[in-house]
Amino acid sequence: MAVTDEAIEKIKGMIVSGALRPGDRLPKESELAAVLGLSRNSLREAVRALSLIRVLDVRQGDGTYVTSLDPQLLLEALSFVVDFHRDDTVLEFLAVRRILEPAATAMAATRISERQLDTLAGRLDRLGDAPSVEELVASDLEFHRGIVNSAGNSVLCSLLDGLSGPTTRARIWRGLTQEDAVGRTLYEHRAILAALRDRDAEAARSWATVHIASVEQWLRSTL
Repeated sequence: MAVTDEAIEKIKGMIVSGALRPGDRLPKESELAAVLGLSRNSLREAVRALSLIRVLDVRQGDGTYVTSLDPQLLLEALSFVVDFHRDDTVLEFLAVRRILEPAATAMAATRISERQLDTLAGRLDRLGDAPSVEELVASDLEFHRGIVNSAGNSVLCSLLDGLSGPTTRARIWRGLTQEDAVGRTLYEHRAILAALRDRDAEAARSWATVHIASVEQWLRSTL
């Protein structure tokens, strides 16, 4: 194991064991290196790596702290990794969305408030029947984010938010090239919204699956 990896594992062990808790300040570099049996250089590299993935927070002139370790904060690193996806992996991202998003939509059916439903409906109404592809895709992202947020699971919300980026270009491409893609998307959005209004979790799940699968099916046919 590389010395930096070893240092990372040792700091991780302190956090997992509870020796370091969210918000705690780490001991001085020289003290922590001695306790962990590490060189100061490898410790410094480990701290730098853990700060990049939001486990540690390095405050200039104040010290290094364990972050809140909130799932949403930690999953920000997922978005960073996802940004490096290749075009040939978009189908894989869509497949993961097809697993997770219908489940989140079904969860939302019993949790989403009437006020939230009215907000979603208002956005669809303002969009009209013939939005531009760019307007539709932006609305699509907000529509699904609003539903997933109301599902009450911050981890699921963060995961789906991080996965949405790679599929955005595919959705724009579909809107520009597939006949009636805009109309079909609007229809499916209203069907999902109606199922949520009815508090019908299974119908909401089914329509969300159809909605994502239609993009996936189109993309498979074009590759």
